[in-house]
Formats: sequence, structure tokens, C-alpha cells
Amino acid sequence: MLTLSFRSGVRTPSSASRPLLRGCTLAVSLALASLLVAPAAEAAADSGKPAANARHTHGKAHRPAGKAAATAAVAAPMAVPAADALQMEAMARVNQGVSTCEFRQQVHISESAAHPGYVDLRFKGKQWLMKPVISSTGALRLEDVRAETLFIQIRNKSMLMNQKTGQRLVDACVHPAQQQALSRG
Repeated sequence: MLTLSFRSGVRTPSSASRPLLRGCTLAVSLALASLLVAPAAEAAADSGKPAANARHTHGKAHRPAGKAAATAAVAAPMAVPAADALQMEAMARVNQGVSTCEFRQQVHISESAAHPGYVDLRFKGKQWLMKPVISSTGALRLEDVRAETLFIQIRNKSMLMNQKTGQRLVDACVHPAQQQALSRG
């Protein structure tokens, strides 16, 4: 029979269970930690890196490898549908050349040599093959054939967006033709 006493030196049921509770908490924490480390170790084994560095690769795994990866993505042969009459009409409205953007950045747009009716868009060392489309509002959209980016051209400015995240890559891009349209009022 368990006796409860408030004298010092006699353990009450709550104080008697604390070491057991601490031990269980430690065991559960270690088990959870091992579950988190196992996938990282497998990823490291697949990539050839040691397991200690596996936790650092999570954020980098989704980033492009740099200019070589961007160039390789564009250089790879791609089958795109032939341009129809609407696309060719939209192509005629594309402001080709250099557009100056915010923070002294530039977007370069040129007609694609490999794909008639399409344009090549370059920004910060990356290049995308874009399909011109006129929207119902009259804005011109350049849609990336790989669905990564979207370039929107309106009367007074243009912007480049990342379609996957919905974030702007660059804004306030103004082509000389847009600048002339603004000065005419």
C-alpha cells in the first residue's frame, strides 16, 4: 500500500513518476529525431554527399544550378505546336528588343529563330521560349511553353512573373514603344 506523506524525504506519487516521465520524453524525442534524420540520410546517399550535409540540401534542391541549367533547358529540343493566325497576330504586337525595368534590370525579347511565331525572352541570364497570346482585356501575354514564367505587356508597362509561385520577377519594364505611347497621352 502506498502512503502519502508530506514529510521531506518521502516521495509522493507525482514526484515518484517524474524520472519515468523524463525517461519517456527523452525516448520519444530520440525516436522522432531518428525519423527526421533517416530521410535526410537517404537523400544524402542518393546524391553522394555525407549525411551531415543532407539537411543543408533541402532548400538548394529546388533551385536551378545556374546559367548552365537555364541554358540547357532552352537548348534542349522542344516540340511546340505550330503558330496559328491568332498567335501570329499577337506576335506582331510584341515589343521586341530591350525593355528597361525597375532596379536597372533589363528584359530582352527577340523572335525565336527555331520556332516561328514564338519569342525568346531573356532575363538575368535565363532564357524562356514564350508563346504570344492576346487576352480578352487586350493585354498581350507571353506564356512560357514550360509554364514557368509569364510576361504581361500592357500599354504603359510590362512585368515578368513566376507562374509557379505567383510572384513578380521584375516589374515596371518599359519598352521604347511603350514610352512613346505614354508621351502621346
